[in-house]
Amino acid sequence: MSNAERTQPIILIVEDEAPIRRLLSALLASKGYRVITAQTAAEARIRASETPPDLLILDLGLPDEDGMELLRRLRSWLSAYVLVLSARTLEHEKVLALDEGANDYLTKPFGSAELLARIRVGLRATTATGVTHAVQVFDGLRIDHDARNVCVDGRPVQLTPLEFRLLFELARHAGKALTHRHLLMHVWGAGAVGRNHYVRVCMANLRAKLGDDPAQPRWIQTLPGIGYRMVAQDESDA
Repeated sequence: MSNAERTQPIILIVEDEAPIRRLLSALLASKGYRVITAQTAAEARIRASETPPDLLILDLGLPDEDGMELLRRLRSWLSAYVLVLSARTLEHEKVLALDEGANDYLTKPFGSAELLARIRVGLRATTATGVTHAVQVFDGLRIDHDARNVCVDGRPVQLTPLEFRLLFELARHAGKALTHRHLLMHVWGAGAVGRNHYVRVCMANLRAKLGDDPAQPRWIQTLPGIGYRMVAQDESDA
């Protein structure tokens, strides 16, 4: 493998329709991305384990397994940004995909310019999250980013992939005010911007699991009209 190939972002396309798969492969290769393809869920798991991608484009209608189940399984060990590309247009299906670990959702048919823009957003988010510490501790709240484990005062806390990504984003920007737009862009993806209720609902569930009272927050502060802020580690030690 050449030095240029090592620096190219790797994109895995999981799509069973050959014409769409070829179209996506040609489009992304022309933009300098290193492209890997799979047409079944089984093949996708092999490709992802052999060459972990930076970004995954996932169709939900696969011949051997529903794409939602594949997403659920991949999210247990794969940290790549996931862009679902599907003909399913019902809102509850989009929300379910996001809850299961997708970062963004684009419906078919799609425009090449919009797809490429969302890929750029996803790869920027992937690059940014690569600079965080593997383990962070905030006054009894321990977040292991690599193992995707969370503990409160030594007690394991089970979070959904979406709740973990929200906590991850807050923790890696600890001490900074994060707007609803920022959280939607980096946790849900560009397609969710403007849907502030996504953040409110997920935040309520996250706080309930952590035992963090919004009226007297231990870790996550509400900034009315703005968004949220995770207390910095030096603040939590004070």
